[in-house]
Amino acid sequence: MIKKPEHGRNTAERAKFRLRVKLLLTGITLCLIAFPASSAWSYKRIAVLYPAVSPILIELGARDMIVGTTRSDHAVKNTVKVGSHLRPNIELLNALAPDLIIAGSQRAFPEEMKQRVKADIFYYNPVTLDEILVKIRKIGGMLGKRERAEKLILRLKKRLADIRPLPTEPTVIYEVMAEPLRVAGEKSIVTSIVRAAGGRNIVKIDRKHAVISTEKVLQLRPDFYIYQVGPMNKKPVPPGERPFYKSLKAKFIKVDELEFARPGINAFDAAVHLNRIFRGERP
Repeated sequence: MIKKPEHGRNTAERAKFRLRVKLLLTGITLCLIAFPASSAWSYKRIAVLYPAVSPILIELGARDMIVGTTRSDHAVKNTVKVGSHLRPNIELLNALAPDLIIAGSQRAFPEEMKQRVKADIFYYNPVTLDEILVKIRKIGGMLGKRERAEKLILRLKKRLADIRPLPTEPTVIYEVMAEPLRVAGEKSIVTSIVRAAGGRNIVKIDRKHAVISTEKVLQLRPDFYIYQVGPMNKKPVPPGERPFYKSLKAKFIKVDELEFARPGINAFDAAVHLNRIFRGERP
């Protein structure tokens, strides 16, 4: 019998090894397709540092995962209050042992805070209605709630179907705070709500909020002057009663800050509400 050369056997063994590796990699790839990494994340305890997120988690069926919220979060009862969204109590957060913290922005929860907690951090900071939907889809994937997230997204899109076209595009100034006068800029969710409702925010400042003068308001001459009432604007004098606005030919509209200024599920109802106001209907 003629023996095969040693190098021939080695070549055959290497070929078999490469085939086994290829089959293994193929199996892993198929598993990753069937079970995406995001659905395998095992978050069980969530601290919510931005109130607009809690209603989303409730809609996704993740209410029982919430172990801590801020003082201004009234959507979830019987949770530990961990301070404000800008000044959370880190020691209390760590005592709750969350594996996920949802914060509003890197400004609200900067790197130095991240280093003091053991949880993963997810930033929820949408500035448009479309970005809210993107964040909902992301959170749904993270929590293994993809199907419920897609149903919620579909429902919110259908809500916007109630918006009717307008004969003209009304111009808007949105008052965030009366003293000092602070208004919504282009990076505010309010701007996206106004746009969806068929109007236009005429304050062209590339920030969330901007301090402007009353003279500037008179110069811009908005069709609608919307002012919010809530935590940031607790008891404003109605603009129509302010002496320096006597010559302003605008419709003054009072709205709820929590409905308009928080970028959550509420923003879609706010757009429909505002569209009705623009059409001259009772909301």
